[in-house]
Amino acid sequence: MYINRWKITEINDDLDVRSLADSLNISESLAKILYLRGVDNLFRARQFLRPSLNNLHDPFLMDGMDTAARRVIMAITGGEKIMIYGDYDVDGTCATSIIYMFLRELYAKVDYYIPHRLNDGYGITKSGIDQIKATGATLMIAVDCGTTAYEETAYANSLGLDVIIADHHQPGPKIPEAFAMLNPLKPGCNYPFKYLSGAGVSFKLVQAIAHLIGKDSMPMKYLDLVALAGAADIVPLEDENRVLVKSGLELISQNPRPGLKALLKTTRLDHGNLSSGQVVFSIAPRINAVGRLSDAKIAVKLLCLPKDADKEAEELAAKLESDNNARKKIDEETLTDAIRIIENDFDLIANNAIVLYEDCWHPGVIGIVASRLVDKYSRPAVLLTVKDGIAKGSARSTSNFNIYAALQSCSDILIHFGGHQAAAGLAIETSNIPQFIKRLNKFIAETDTFDFANQYLEVDTKIKLSEITPKFLKYLQLFAPFGPANPRPVFMAEDVTLASYPKVVGTNHILFSVRQNCTDKVFDCIGFDLGEFEEALRDRDKKIDIVFSIDHHTKDQKTYPQFRVRDIYIKD
Repeated sequence: MYINRWKITEINDDLDVRSLADSLNISESLAKILYLRGVDNLFRARQFLRPSLNNLHDPFLMDGMDTAARRVIMAITGGEKIMIYGDYDVDGTCATSIIYMFLRELYAKVDYYIPHRLNDGYGITKSGIDQIKATGATLMIAVDCGTTAYEETAYANSLGLDVIIADHHQPGPKIPEAFAMLNPLKPGCNYPFKYLSGAGVSFKLVQAIAHLIGKDSMPMKYLDLVALAGAADIVPLEDENRVLVKSGLELISQNPRPGLKALLKTTRLDHGNLSSGQVVFSIAPRINAVGRLSDAKIAVKLLCLPKDADKEAEELAAKLESDNNARKKIDEETLTDAIRIIENDFDLIANNAIVLYEDCWHPGVIGIVASRLVDKYSRPAVLLTVKDGIAKGSARSTSNFNIYAALQSCSDILIHFGGHQAAAGLAIETSNIPQFIKRLNKFIAETDTFDFANQYLEVDTKIKLSEITPKFLKYLQLFAPFGPANPRPVFMAEDVTLASYPKVVGTNHILFSVRQNCTDKVFDCIGFDLGEFEEALRDRDKKIDIVFSIDHHTKDQKTYPQFRVRDIYIKD
């Protein structure tokens, strides 16, 4: 990547940035980053830097909430059997666990059902409803699924089973006729924040029930699972999500429940200062793995263990670790297979999206592989596995393209689909795949916001290394948690020189240190997959420009800033 591939974000009014910097007594670089995130005055800055649970929205603003909460209370007091219908990913297992533990604490007759990925497929099914009805349940609460389950909800109604849907996925053309449907994206719902995770919607239901029975503080013990789901499901970390995830991560850091404590031990993470990135790359894959390869009920059991169950937690965490290791092996095999097909048989110039299908691919990993293809080729990817003439699979997208809208444009040739802007699932008859590819490419070509040929490395601001002081780093920490809508800030520093010789470590990572203007202030750097720069960087007299974000690493039991270098430009 060359320097003309870097794009520094511009702003309209420097005066606003200077005013914000003066108000907060911070550098203009930090003020610009705040401004780029919509934090353009002192009031918003205080809310952003110090998110508070007092800023959570009233759950009863969500359409259907009062009806849903009162129906659950009626079921508890009437001794009815309540069944939670969950999903097998992190968001679904956390949502299931939150409502299950909360209702159990209220002495409700409650249990949960989670479909098996391979045997049952995604979402609410009639066979799943039959199994729930057979337990004697009269109320079913569907979490992280159900928004497009119109026929299945009607089937449950015909069996005398009341259905409450607590979901966050995009609605289809028809809304299920459930007893109550909770979804901020539902047409006519005036809830002020639209992008909660599935666990976030479940938490709001729990909040509403707790308020009606005079136990407002009771749900707060489940914020750790809301944070885990929010980080893992890649929801925008702004507004209410920012409050929920930050508060939940703090809860995990202070007092992790046995299941999370065991997972942290397995991943060798210190729970004292857990980040959203560590959740995404270390904890979430292990929870997802058990749902991909075996049974997600194991994950729910792990998350719901009582305080004195450390030994059982370690045994269940070991099962998740084993499944994750197996999943990684299948991932690599599938990714290698997919790249081979792309490099040998796929026209990357003629196709705006990658669509691949094979009958031998494991349905539990193709979503992960699709994400890795998006990272490698900078365009949407759809991977499908075929059985009995039906292709089912996952779609993943770049940050600037709505894959759900693309699938919606092809809905007449899809058996079903669901998801959101960044990720979706779908099923299609194999005979329709050529038409699907043609229409998907056409939709992308006609979308002005997407240009895979010009994917820039976006930089928030230029910076002098002398600006990176302890005060600067302290404020930067307050910007966390990082994720969609609040990415880790990306800086550019010009004319820096090497303070140490580069060293390649791992597969293709490079370690070095830099200074600017011959000062004694030196910063350690790591560049992942940038090993090809080693030879050129050995000339320490050459000046370079770097694009980087700021992380931390521990050395001699002390914590230091470390630049995570994204790209390097070596000057002549």
